[in-house]
Amino acid sequence: MISKREQGRMERRLIASLTHACEDAKPLLPGFCWLTHSVDYQHFPDSLVVTWVFDNDANLASALKSDAEQRIHQLTADALDEAGVDVTDIARHVDLDSEEACQRVHGGNWERRLEARPVKH
Repeated sequence: MISKREQGRMERRLIASLTHACEDAKPLLPGFCWLTHSVDYQHFPDSLVVTWVFDNDANLASALKSDAEQRIHQLTADALDEAGVDVTDIARHVDLDSEEACQRVHGGNWERRLEARPVKH
Protein backbone atom coordinates (compact mmCIF):
# COMPACT_ATOMS: atom_id res chain seq x y z
CA MET A 1 0.00 0.00 0.00
CA ILE A 2 1.22 3.48 -0.83
CA SER A 3 1.67 5.96 2.04
CA LYS A 4 -0.24 9.26 2.24
CA ARG A 5 3.00 11.15 1.63
CA GLU A 6 3.78 9.09 -1.48
CA GLN A 7 0.17 9.54 -2.66
CA GLY A 8 0.65 13.30 -2.52
CA ARG A 9 3.93 13.08 -4.43
CA MET A 10 2.40 10.80 -7.04
CA GLU A 11 -0.63 13.07 -7.41
CA ARG A 12 1.63 16.08 -8.08
CA ARG A 13 3.67 14.11 -10.64
CA LEU A 14 0.51 12.88 -12.37
CA ILE A 15 -0.96 16.37 -12.54
CA ALA A 16 2.24 17.82 -13.99
CA SER A 17 2.75 15.10 -16.61
CA LEU A 18 -0.92 14.93 -17.61
CA THR A 19 -1.05 18.71 -17.94
CA HIS A 20 1.80 18.48 -20.45
CA ALA A 21 -0.04 15.73 -22.35
CA CYS A 22 -3.20 17.84 -22.40
CA GLU A 23 -1.42 20.89 -23.79
CA ASP A 24 0.40 18.76 -26.38
CA ALA A 25 -2.90 17.19 -27.49
CA LYS A 26 -4.97 20.35 -27.95
CA PRO A 27 -3.49 21.35 -31.33
CA LEU A 28 -3.45 17.72 -32.54
CA LEU A 29 -6.98 16.59 -31.70
CA PRO A 30 -9.90 18.59 -33.10
CA GLY A 31 -12.53 19.13 -30.43
CA PHE A 32 -10.37 17.92 -27.56
CA CYS A 33 -10.91 20.17 -24.52
CA TRP A 34 -9.35 18.77 -21.35
CA LEU A 35 -8.50 15.66 -19.39
CA THR A 36 -8.68 14.48 -15.83
CA HIS A 37 -7.69 11.41 -13.88
CA SER A 38 -9.17 9.34 -11.11
CA VAL A 39 -7.45 6.82 -8.91
CA ASP A 40 -8.00 4.71 -5.82
CA TYR A 41 -4.56 4.59 -4.23
CA GLN A 42 -5.45 1.37 -2.40
CA HIS A 43 -5.44 -0.24 -5.86
CA PHE A 44 -2.71 1.81 -7.52
CA PRO A 45 -1.82 1.80 -10.39
CA ASP A 46 -4.53 -0.63 -11.56
CA SER A 47 -7.34 1.80 -10.66
CA LEU A 48 -5.81 4.80 -12.46
CA VAL A 49 -7.99 6.09 -15.31
CA VAL A 50 -7.27 9.13 -17.46
CA THR A 51 -10.42 10.59 -19.02
CA TRP A 52 -9.95 12.60 -22.21
CA VAL A 53 -12.87 14.96 -22.89
CA PHE A 54 -13.98 16.26 -26.27
CA ASP A 55 -16.40 19.12 -26.81
CA ASN A 56 -19.12 17.05 -28.47
CA ASP A 57 -20.06 13.53 -29.51
CA ALA A 58 -19.32 14.20 -33.19
CA ASN A 59 -15.72 15.21 -32.53
CA LEU A 60 -15.29 12.23 -30.21
CA ALA A 61 -16.66 9.87 -32.88
CA SER A 62 -14.39 11.46 -35.47
CA ALA A 63 -11.40 10.97 -33.19
CA LEU A 64 -12.30 7.30 -32.75
CA LYS A 65 -12.44 6.84 -36.54
CA SER A 66 -9.01 8.41 -37.04
CA ASP A 67 -5.66 7.66 -35.46
CA ALA A 68 -6.49 10.00 -32.54
CA GLU A 69 -7.18 7.14 -30.13
CA GLN A 70 -3.70 5.76 -30.79
CA ARG A 71 -2.24 9.24 -30.20
CA ILE A 72 -4.20 9.55 -26.96
CA HIS A 73 -2.90 6.19 -25.78
CA GLN A 74 0.67 7.21 -26.64
CA LEU A 75 0.34 10.62 -24.93
CA THR A 76 -1.11 8.93 -21.86
CA ALA A 77 1.60 6.27 -21.79
CA ASP A 78 4.29 8.96 -22.11
CA ALA A 79 2.71 11.02 -19.31
CA LEU A 80 2.45 8.02 -17.00
CA ASP A 81 6.03 7.08 -17.77
CA GLU A 82 7.12 10.65 -17.00
CA ALA A 83 5.26 10.40 -13.67
CA GLY A 84 6.94 7.09 -12.88
CA VAL A 85 3.80 4.98 -13.24
CA ASP A 86 4.24 1.56 -14.83
CA VAL A 87 1.19 0.04 -16.52
CA THR A 88 1.06 -2.90 -18.91
CA ASP A 89 -2.13 -2.23 -20.94
CA ILE A 90 -2.59 1.50 -21.53
CA ALA A 91 -6.05 0.99 -23.03
CA ARG A 92 -7.32 -0.10 -19.58
CA HIS A 93 -6.25 3.28 -18.19
CA VAL A 94 -7.81 5.54 -20.83
CA ASP A 95 -11.41 6.65 -21.11
CA LEU A 96 -12.86 8.97 -23.76
CA ASP A 97 -15.87 11.17 -23.17
CA SER A 98 -17.54 14.39 -24.30
CA GLU A 99 -18.96 17.51 -22.74
CA GLU A 100 -22.13 16.91 -24.72
CA ALA A 101 -22.62 13.42 -23.23
CA CYS A 102 -22.03 14.72 -19.70
CA GLN A 103 -24.56 17.50 -20.23
CA ARG A 104 -27.12 15.07 -21.65
CA VAL A 105 -26.78 12.38 -18.97
CA HIS A 106 -25.54 14.18 -15.85
CA GLY A 107 -26.62 17.78 -16.43
CA GLY A 108 -23.01 18.86 -16.90
CA ASN A 109 -21.94 17.60 -13.46
CA TRP A 110 -18.56 15.99 -14.13
CA GLU A 111 -17.97 15.03 -10.54
CA ARG A 112 -21.17 13.00 -10.52
CA ARG A 113 -20.41 11.55 -13.96
CA LEU A 114 -16.93 10.39 -13.00
CA GLU A 115 -18.11 8.97 -9.68
CA ALA A 116 -20.81 6.99 -11.48
CA ARG A 117 -18.23 5.10 -13.50
CA PRO A 118 -16.97 1.82 -12.13
CA VAL A 119 -13.48 1.95 -10.68
CA LYS A 120 -11.11 -0.32 -12.59
CA HIS A 121 -9.00 -2.66 -10.45
